Amino acid sequence: MKISLTINGQKIKAEAGQTILEIAQQNNIDIPSLCYHPDLSVKATCRLCLVDIKGIKTPQTACSTIAVDGMEITTESPELTQLRKTNLELIFSQHQEECADCVWDRKCGLLNLAKKYKVEITRFTDRKKDFPVYDFSPVLQFDSSKCIDCRNCVEACERQQVGHLKITSNNDFQEIAPNDDNPCIYCGQCLMHCPAGCFEAESEFEGIESAFAEAMADKDKTIVFQFAPSIRASIGEEFGLAPGVDLTGQIIAGLKQLGVNYVFDTSCGADFTTYTEATEGLFRIQQNKALPMLSSCCPSWVRFIEVYWPQFIPHLATTRSPQVILGGLIKTYWARQKNIAPENIIVVSIMPCIAKKYEISREELKINSLAPVDYVLTTRELARLFKKHQIDLPNLIAESPDELLGDYSGAGVIYGASGGVMESTLRTAYFLANGKNKKIDFTKVRGQQGLKTAVVDLGKMKVKVAVANGLENAIEILRNFEKFKDFTCIEVMACPGGCIGGGGQPMPSTPEIRQARANGLYQIDKNKKLRLAHENPTLKKVYQEFLTNEEIIKKICHTSYKN
Repeated sequence: MKISLTINGQKIKAEAGQTILEIAQQNNIDIPSLCYHPDLSVKATCRLCLVDIKGIKTPQTACSTIAVDGMEITTESPELTQLRKTNLELIFSQHQEECADCVWDRKCGLLNLAKKYKVEITRFTDRKKDFPVYDFSPVLQFDSSKCIDCRNCVEACERQQVGHLKITSNNDFQEIAPNDDNPCIYCGQCLMHCPAGCFEAESEFEGIESAFAEAMADKDKTIVFQFAPSIRASIGEEFGLAPGVDLTGQIIAGLKQLGVNYVFDTSCGADFTTYTEATEGLFRIQQNKALPMLSSCCPSWVRFIEVYWPQFIPHLATTRSPQVILGGLIKTYWARQKNIAPENIIVVSIMPCIAKKYEISREELKINSLAPVDYVLTTRELARLFKKHQIDLPNLIAESPDELLGDYSGAGVIYGASGGVMESTLRTAYFLANGKNKKIDFTKVRGQQGLKTAVVDLGKMKVKVAVANGLENAIEILRNFEKFKDFTCIEVMACPGGCIGGGGQPMPSTPEIRQARANGLYQIDKNKKLRLAHENPTLKKVYQEFLTNEEIIKKICHTSYKN
């Protein structure tokens, strides 16, 4: 049902049941807000989205007020400006002085609002007590001195079925602190939903700069970068572009300008993951063993199973993630082809996910005592690196990946979206089951829905598959596993939307933004001539020349888990 209302004199049609803030945002009308996020429940704690409604004496919070037919709303007035300024001053009274310098990307909305409403940040720094900085993990920090008590992080963590964050009381103060009884899984959704910049992924900048310096001083050192499928459709947002714009070639060109020796696309590694996982899945079907098979390329999901649901470890695919397989090939096959000692190769991954920083530290992934990947930068960190070196990414002339590991399919690109791993695997599983290609698009597993199920015709067999978008939906599978006993494969990505909504992506990350990023990836896939992982010439060549027996395949493409 449609309703009519007026905002700042502008007549607007909207859906009944929407809030004033939702309607304003859809019509590009700016109402400041901090605590509101479309993924979470409305809390109305920051009180910055106050608006005047004709007929109501006191200002109302736009995030929590449902619009009604005939409503007349004003979003700006001297009185509203003063109220917002006062609320900001109260918020900043709980912040450290260095808050003015804490923002290098868009993770904190406070600084821009302070400038807009002319709030002197450093005036309100009298602290009654010190608030600690918590190390949640080797890859994530929480500076509680910047917390505005919106509790978005607590809800985001609870929705992820983890509950690592809890509300504690300390000398009449309520504060957020880690709950050691519920270990962190490093998904970074606390960071993505925090409006005040309290959370930060551990930066690899010092390590990267040292690596560049080492390579400059030692001619034997070689720096190799790889970048994940979803990066190409999101990094443009850091440079003012719309979500979903493809910057594949520009990323390669930008990395070369930084002095990187070689650049590969992790979509190539995704093709190897697809082929390995499809082969493993069909083997399990033949053996009727450990079904349904659970996807394994999301490190937060793997850790979630290991820590909270270890009884399902046998169901995890043993296939390594794309960045790990490609890193392993770089330090083995590629190193041999280029006559470079593996210990002299520095592999850096650009990932949408802070859990990838944790993944590369896992001992069981080492090959010949070397980690396949040495450093991980997030999408935001790469954007920062480009900006630091004044590289105008969107306007660079596109370049192609380097040879030997340079080919990749559209099936590898769609790994960045929820359902992409499943669709990619089904394309190759069809070929492996029938010896020929037929169906390309498995659209029933696409989309941002919470839990998707489908019956897929693979020619000689029909299989039931499921895709869980975020751990909030994966938990329904684990708690009701008996209902999924006759399923063959289940894909789970810890973050909303998959990698496109990962903890290292540009902010904000909303359902609309995530959908636009996914659309960009599917368009790339649609436009590519090579759309099947098993037809990737690089994959075929590597299997012919290097992955020639089960021992080396297991070493490069498979892993074990912690129990």
